[in-house]
Amino acid sequence: MRSLGILLISGGHERAHYTLMAATAAAAIGRDVTIFATNAGCRLFLDPCPLADDPREAMLAAAGVAGLAELLEAAAALGIRRIACESGLRAEGLHGAALAPGVEVAGLVTFLNAVGEGQMLSL
Repeated sequence: MRSLGILLISGGHERAHYTLMAATAAAAIGRDVTIFATNAGCRLFLDPCPLADDPREAMLAAAGVAGLAELLEAAAALGIRRIACESGLRAEGLHGAALAPGVEVAGLVTFLNAVGEGQMLSL
């Protein structure tokens, strides 16, 4: 099965949530998944995740949809590789910020090597 690489460049809740939904779904069916967050997208991997305070979280919970905290936990449990872009962290003034456990700091070459001939999504 082909690997899946997801490039997250947005810092908004909606794209971060869908990144995690797509990543965990793919991992659940046995695909190797790598999420590469850059620029404002790096906020998803901060510890604690500031996006978890978004008002959409309450709406998702009321609708019975997994929120960011649940999806981040599932991503870690499913072995999804999570990479925060070193350049993106610097560009956003986040270099040195606390990242969630298991999140790597690396660059595009690492991401591209991880995905190889696999499929890529950009959100």
